[in-house]
Amino acid sequence: MNLGRVREYDVLALTALIWFLGKFVRYAFPPLFEPLQASYGVSNAAVGVAFSGFMTVYALMQFPSGAVADRVGAVRVITAGAAVAGAGSLAVLFEAPFVALAGAMLVIGAGTGAHKTVAIRLLSRVYPARTGRALGVHDTFGAFGGVVAPAAVVLFVSAPPALDALLSRLPGADWRALFVLTGLVALALAPVFLVRVPGRLPADADRGPERDGPEPSARDYLVLFEDRRIAAFVFVTIAFSFAYNGTVAFLPLYLSEAAGLATTTASLLYSALFAVTFVQLVTGDLSDRLGRFPVMVAALGLAAAAIVGVVALAGSGAVVLGGLVVALGLGSHGFRPVRGAYLVEALPERLAGGGLGVVRTLLMGAGAVAPAVVGAIADVAGFRPAFALLAGSMGAAALVAGGLWLTT
Repeated sequence: MNLGRVREYDVLALTALIWFLGKFVRYAFPPLFEPLQASYGVSNAAVGVAFSGFMTVYALMQFPSGAVADRVGAVRVITAGAAVAGAGSLAVLFEAPFVALAGAMLVIGAGTGAHKTVAIRLLSRVYPARTGRALGVHDTFGAFGGVVAPAAVVLFVSAPPALDALLSRLPGADWRALFVLTGLVALALAPVFLVRVPGRLPADADRGPERDGPEPSARDYLVLFEDRRIAAFVFVTIAFSFAYNGTVAFLPLYLSEAAGLATTTASLLYSALFAVTFVQLVTGDLSDRLGRFPVMVAALGLAAAAIVGVVALAGSGAVVLGGLVVALGLGSHGFRPVRGAYLVEALPERLAGGGLGVVRTLLMGAGAVAPAVVGAIADVAGFRPAFALLAGSMGAAALVAGGLWLTT
């Protein structure tokens, strides 16, 4: 193996590993809701509020992390984020009241929230000719963290005797051991990233070229949206996020209640939505070769058609619905790395980090609202009208992206 070739991808590997841990610790919490209730004697509402706090802090970190990275460098921000998330994970060790756990979750949310916006910009500078491929690898690692986390929770909560004997030697011999190990790995990766990555970066890759004028203000970032093409693409990202997050939140219930599938079958099909995450490696690479918009329009069009099919063919059985769910996963996951690659190319260099943070805050805000909207419509009119709204949102994203492609 060519050692120089391996060294070339050090930055990508370390950045992706930190993102894997960030997604892993995020998706480890929902499967733990029941053990947390048993441990602390709290309600569903309490654990739900704690997790909402985690996600809210995560979303609010998008803009400041990008803006700070524009000033002090991406390496420092990513390192600090990993260290903060690691410290928050270790804080879970202490058997304190539930409010202390909720506080630790906020710390983890802040640490993990500092990563993605900054990582997108850093990787685009390090791999300018292969941005789509690099972001595809990065996002695939993160999605894989979401796949592994539920299995890890089961392993730590219901460990077989041999593993249980090993875990009993760790601080916090129950589910806390999972966070202790995650925190230790994050704290080990942070200094490795800080020491190793700067020597692998091209000139000006960390902060970009020196500015002639003053540091950007909040108004400078808002002015970005006066550019009609940027504003239109932000609409695409928001419409996609609303549709995708609303679908992810309620797809299992939709398949069981509106489509009449058994609960186990619905769960299996739900898993298929995430199992196809590796398509990001393909679409990211294709967008480097064919252009961003052809791949984005194809991905969004496939996702929109899949949701329309899920609504129109709700009674068609597990095989047809399974194919539609896989198509939805291919389109949705396939869009993500190309979206990030386009944004870093479209935003002005001096505002790239903060501008990307603003966009990610907006799209994550739309994603956070979607489950509440879908749930309210489902309570009043049923799941099929609610999913029809999601199909319309995804279709609007595809149409506007197509319009941007045609007018390029």
